[in-house]
Amino acid sequence: MIIYLVRRLGQAVLLIFGAITIVFLVLRVIPGDPAALILGSQASPDELAAKRVEMGLGDPLFVQYVRHLGEVLLLDFGESWRLGGDAFAAVLDRLPATITLAGYAFVLTLLLGFPLGVHAARHKGRLADRAVSYFSLAGQALPAFWVGIMLVLIFSRTLDLLPATADGSPLALVLPAFTLALPFLGWLARLVRNGTLEELGKDYVRTARSKGLTERVVFNIHVLRNTLTPVVTVLGLVVGHFIADAVIVEQVFAWPGIGSLLIESIQNRDYAVAEAAIILVALFYIGLNLVVDLLYFALDPRVTLENV
Repeated sequence: MIIYLVRRLGQAVLLIFGAITIVFLVLRVIPGDPAALILGSQASPDELAAKRVEMGLGDPLFVQYVRHLGEVLLLDFGESWRLGGDAFAAVLDRLPATITLAGYAFVLTLLLGFPLGVHAARHKGRLADRAVSYFSLAGQALPAFWVGIMLVLIFSRTLDLLPATADGSPLALVLPAFTLALPFLGWLARLVRNGTLEELGKDYVRTARSKGLTERVVFNIHVLRNTLTPVVTVLGLVVGHFIADAVIVEQVFAWPGIGSLLIESIQNRDYAVAEAAIILVALFYIGLNLVVDLLYFALDPRVTLENV
């Protein structure tokens, strides 16, 4: 266990180091000058140069990188010139909104995707099975921004049933949560369907039936329990995808989370906030991967940590 954890933590450190390096370079290569955005178009070249020095952008790129790397290791991303105050604190302020949205999307995915997959497996080749397959493919193929806009036009503008943007009410979560969940809802349904059909074809199912067990007992006690193991572990990674994919959905619905903050920061060349947001999402995703591996081991004792 200890050796495994040390190895995974070492991999996590390398991944975080790579993420910090890539984000640092990309944010400074893209066009745009933060000093010009702060001072405006009327600023003189001397004023712009002085502002760049003040922001630490006047040094060679390698010097900036080494200094920045030491600061990031202490979770010090610097000050946000646009928002004022600590950049990491600004990201943490937006984190609850993103987690709430991802949590609702996760619950929606689980409540709809799992029963749909089971229903499709129990009606293999019939209309219900084909309908679930078509729904799954459509959900994964349709762009999230288009789905979000269509939902706003139908349920907010036309039917006036749900709010189009975040207004503080629980109903404001319905449209963005469904938009975020739709691709993974269909994906989970197909995963459960295929896993259930695979389990139904195994020898232990035939043995259980030959012993006289009812179909309900065979399916609910034996088949579903074995289907749950890979599904539950994969669901942990789905949460990480929710956090990452929230960037688009939050923009469509004006949701005040990390995703919208990240887009605004990149547009305004607020390097500190943009990097803090990206690194926080990377840390979250790496942590989820580790939890999922440990969860898989706990659910299936036949799997050793070395094989995870």
